[in-house]
Amino acid sequence: VQLQASGGGLVQPGGSLRLSCAASGPTFSSFPMAWFRQAPGKEREFVQVINRSGGSLAYPDSVKGRFTLSRDNAKNTVYLQMNSLKPEDTAVYYCAAGAFSARAQVYDYWGQGTQVTVSS
Repeated sequence: VQLQASGGGLVQPGGSLRLSCAASGPTFSSFPMAWFRQAPGKEREFVQVINRSGGSLAYPDSVKGRFTLSRDNAKNTVYLQMNSLKPEDTAVYYCAAGAFSARAQVYDYWGQGTQVTVSS
């Protein structure tokens, strides 16, 4: 499985972005897919994971009510809709596949990351 993340950029506080992660490979629909993020000098932080039927874990308090993860199995793509963005959301966002977990260590596949910068 190869993962290609896109959609990052510079946005003002309060704005929105939608990240996409396109997966190659015939078994995409069977893989849980996740997003993590990593700010400079900080550990990689779990954002959300979604299984093949759309189930997910609890959102971290840091993004709860603002971020939504969805997937389109027909397009082999997951989407992270990010609303009401804050400067503390600034990070490199990574998509991952292969586990249904909040622990980055258990994921087998990672995308290259996409930078999100929230600044006025």
